[in-house]
Amino acid sequence: MATILYARVSTADQNLDHQQTQAEKAGFKFDQVLSDDGVSGHKNLRDRPEGKRLFDMLRAGDTLVVRWVDRLGRNYEDVTDTLRELMRRGVIIRTIINSMTFDGATQDPVQKAVRDALIAFMAATAQAQAEATKAAQRAGIDAAKAKPDKYRGRKPSFTEEQLEAVLELTAQGKGVSEIATITALSRQTIYRIKSDPAEAAKALTVWQTNSPSS
Repeated sequence: MATILYARVSTADQNLDHQQTQAEKAGFKFDQVLSDDGVSGHKNLRDRPEGKRLFDMLRAGDTLVVRWVDRLGRNYEDVTDTLRELMRRGVIIRTIINSMTFDGATQDPVQKAVRDALIAFMAATAQAQAEATKAAQRAGIDAAKAKPDKYRGRKPSFTEEQLEAVLELTAQGKGVSEIATITALSRQTIYRIKSDPAEAAKALTVWQTNSPSS
């Protein structure tokens, strides 16, 4: 029985090392690590090179570790379909954030209903957060292109991955202190993100768009 970490790294601000370190701090140990680097989140998990390999590798009794359920698909349907298929195959899915465990072994109808409702809620929340962040990023790109020489303000003290984590943990009802511990951000930074997440995403995108490597 193997334990596999799967990471999706889609931007320069995200990296496999960070996700692996975060998982190890949470107490996970892996037999193998798979990562799709620079692969668009618009692709289904099966259509990503390492995602396809992951489906081929996983067997009944194996444990799949992911940072959060949004790593398993591009939208609500993809995430829920992936989780349910893996559970039908006897794979246990565990998340780094919030230490959630999804196991298809239970036969109790009430436990199944609670588990499936939780999957649906988490997948819907992940999609809503992703769409809100993308909308703010598009606004930031438009603003940066319209006034490319305008002063960008102070460089954000957080990465795109940290921004996503703050939004995810906030939606789960986590407190600022706990979020600070998980994301390695200051409480002040988290308060700023929570007060206006769209502006935080926009500021990050403006810096990325106008950076020398853009």
